[in-house]
Amino acid sequence: MTKRTLTIRLKQDWKSSLRAAARKAASKSYQGEELHFETAAVFFSKLTERRWELIGALQGKGAISIRELARQSKRDVKRVHEDVATLVELGIFEREASGVSCPFDLIHVDFEIARAA
Repeated sequence: MTKRTLTIRLKQDWKSSLRAAARKAASKSYQGEELHFETAAVFFSKLTERRWELIGALQGKGAISIRELARQSKRDVKRVHEDVATLVELGIFEREASGVSCPFDLIHVDFEIARAA
């Protein structure tokens, strides 16, 4: 089975991102998956420190229940549920019959912040 990879990028030009995704989809081999954010502010609002902790806790462990994830992370179930919902919406977590999972073997974050021209 192919190991799944996710690359997270800052990319303001969503049209070029869409074209690149189409090229990858047309490829015969697995090219990895990408998640794009328009700005650093959006990136940091969606992928908070607590959500990164959940990703680290779940990555490579298979599916577990939200309640168990909350117990392991020593956090309130309601807050973990809210964070998991955001991570599912972003495609970083997937819902399964036995709970949620993080299907990516590798998550790479790649972005630069430069001064405005």
